[in-house]
Amino acid sequence: MLDRLRMLLLLSAAFCLPLAQAQDGTDAGNGDATHGETGFVGPPALVPAGDPASAHFIGPVLVGPFEILGASVLPGKRARLEWNAGMSFSGGEVVSPVVVVHGVRPGPVLCLTAGVHGDELNGVEIARRVVNEVEPGDLGGTLVAVPIVNLFGFSRNSRYLPDRRDLNRFFPGSRYGSIASRIAHSFFTEVMSHCDALVDLHTGSFDRRNLPQVRADLSREDVREFTRGFGATTVLHSRGSRGMLRTAASLAGIPAVTFEVGGPGELEPEEIEHGEQAIHTLMHKLGMTRHLPAWDEPQPIFYESTWVRADAGGLLLGHVELGEAVEPGQVMGVVIDPINNIERELVSPVRGHVIGMARNQVVLPGFAVFHVGEEASEQEVVRQAERGNPGVVDEDGPRYDDDPDARALDDELEDELDDG
Repeated sequence: MLDRLRMLLLLSAAFCLPLAQAQDGTDAGNGDATHGETGFVGPPALVPAGDPASAHFIGPVLVGPFEILGASVLPGKRARLEWNAGMSFSGGEVVSPVVVVHGVRPGPVLCLTAGVHGDELNGVEIARRVVNEVEPGDLGGTLVAVPIVNLFGFSRNSRYLPDRRDLNRFFPGSRYGSIASRIAHSFFTEVMSHCDALVDLHTGSFDRRNLPQVRADLSREDVREFTRGFGATTVLHSRGSRGMLRTAASLAGIPAVTFEVGGPGELEPEEIEHGEQAIHTLMHKLGMTRHLPAWDEPQPIFYESTWVRADAGGLLLGHVELGEAVEPGQVMGVVIDPINNIERELVSPVRGHVIGMARNQVVLPGFAVFHVGEEASEQEVVRQAERGNPGVVDEDGPRYDDDPDARALDDELEDELDDG
């Protein structure tokens, strides 16, 4: 499969060059949603996109319309569509924008999602910037961007849906389940199923910040190939939790990663710029665009990692910065018990870098405070993944154990995971 896809991209770079006269616009019509007529299915190979000097070569358009959400987007066009996320409490429709940029050359259908957790804002802005900057007349393949998947949570600045369910624990969902299951099912069938690869943008949770990092199931060859396209970005092995969008996508044969960038509740310009540059680099590696963004360190950096957790509750006061190098035994922060006037130190167990950390706040025993990454070779990280190492685990547990819908979904997905 990988060899066939490599050949497809090489042919597209050589023969299917863009039309100089292509212009932005929107063409919509009725039709069943499909992958269009490109025939591109599965994980794309990461190969050079060709000579930028040929970008203005006038050649034939060898792709057909891209059909999704009842609309037909012509080659070299941009369309703003709407996905109906479900019914609001007042009975009205809740629609979220889906922006489609359909290129003039064959290539993958790349999906960017953000706002699955409604308070995670950096990804919303990254997706908006990227989709606005892509020129459809110079694009190979198709970019599908959904900046706000969880419109319910976004409108309330909340991680969760109104019933406190975490949408990212219910994919691929069910049309007959809870509101979370129904929203997940609608999105997965109407949008996600028409894509060839997924980047799901997130931030840290519960007042934690993450160094920009790609989390992926590196035991899967197609996913490993995909992670190599993000430039100078940290890569962590993470099998993922059942019900996550990227887990459901991987089970459906769609290479998928979670791209963590910064922290929740605010826009962080430096992290947004890194995420934006990483996505543009990925698109170049996939053969979708011709101009490679400049990076000081063009290769991804693979890490093994460990969490440092608080053993007692109190006031957290950190002594290190995100991205800082730490040594074994170094004091990274303290947890202060103001009632009994006790300070407890948090020390690094390894030599590495701080790739995630909590903002100063009140913490409880077991709270994940510092995420320390140890740089490792890609080969070693992959070997550990293939031996069954789950990799990075969720900071605060994978799902709602007391939710019958979540338990049923867990059982169903566990069977699929066990079957390979």
